[in-house]
Amino acid sequence: MPMNATADSVRAQILAILHAWGMPADMAETTAEVMVETDLMGVDSHGISMVMMYDGMRRDGQLSLDARPQIERDAGAVVLMDGGASLGHYVSFCAMKLAIEKARAFGIGVVAVRNSHHFGAAGYYARLASDAGMIGLVTSAARNLLMVPTRAAEPMLGTNPIAFAAPAATERPFVLDMATTTVAGNKVKVYHLKDKVLPDGWVLDEKGVPVTDPHAGYDRLFNARGGGITPLGGTSDMGSHKGYGLAMMAHILSGTLAGAAFPAIHKPKRKKGQPDDIGHFFLALNPGSVRAPGAFEAQLDEEIAALRATKPVDPAKPVLIPGDPEDQERVRRQREGIPIPDSLVEHVRNVAQGCNVPFLLQEAG
Repeated sequence: MPMNATADSVRAQILAILHAWGMPADMAETTAEVMVETDLMGVDSHGISMVMMYDGMRRDGQLSLDARPQIERDAGAVVLMDGGASLGHYVSFCAMKLAIEKARAFGIGVVAVRNSHHFGAAGYYARLASDAGMIGLVTSAARNLLMVPTRAAEPMLGTNPIAFAAPAATERPFVLDMATTTVAGNKVKVYHLKDKVLPDGWVLDEKGVPVTDPHAGYDRLFNARGGGITPLGGTSDMGSHKGYGLAMMAHILSGTLAGAAFPAIHKPKRKKGQPDDIGHFFLALNPGSVRAPGAFEAQLDEEIAALRATKPVDPAKPVLIPGDPEDQERVRRQREGIPIPDSLVEHVRNVAQGCNVPFLLQEAG
């Protein structure tokens, strides 16, 4: 049975590890907050389960954990930031906050980030915008080659996420947070940790044959054994070219625009200790600059209510709005704890021991 850890103990564990690694207190607080919120919302692939990968990157010399983001170019409503090769959570938090500030001044704000690393769940930053009354759009490039483009036999892109959030008046915000692959790569890692069979069509081998063994699938994705994850849609008959196109769109906004790396070119040449140079894109749009104050939010309320009133196939399963599952899971996990598989508990214990901090995870209730 997995441990159901309290959110406070997960936060304390992450903070202890980040502090031991030398991350400044304010940056560590923000990073831990993003990771814990991600776990609370049920995105297990992007929370505390990432500490092993971050530890490996740190040991490899890729991370500058005490580096602070710098503004390289400020063109009014549009800004370019350098993430300093630190973890991506803090620079991304700062970037979206700055985009919101710019949107208040100009109606729209865009911040492109280069020289960053993994930033967690894109939806967290989109929600920052909707919480501030803005429409938010977030995309990110990637570090790993995971997606096999339509008709290809080898991976050339990452899972390149897209997140979008819009504020309503009384309804919860509309929040779409999605990978452009059939599944996020780190979700395959979660199935590997749980020893759970992969759904047919998530991962293909180099001949296009589905891989369902979670350990073989993980090995193919993260140890360069050939094959990869399908684009959103799965097969060309089911529209995988759309997922492929969306992934490249996300990269163009996040990587090409910011001058960050294209992993298919960068990764084969990356030397030990060289950063991933991941790019991110953050946009905040003030709906009050387009319409009368409150009009956008009021109309979205009506539209969301109409969708919620849609007749469901199964009365026990009402129609949901994007963002509902995460909000519902957050309430449940605050009450019952964050489920952490036994294998992950041991990984976290080993990372903590390796940097001489106590093991702090505690069972809820």
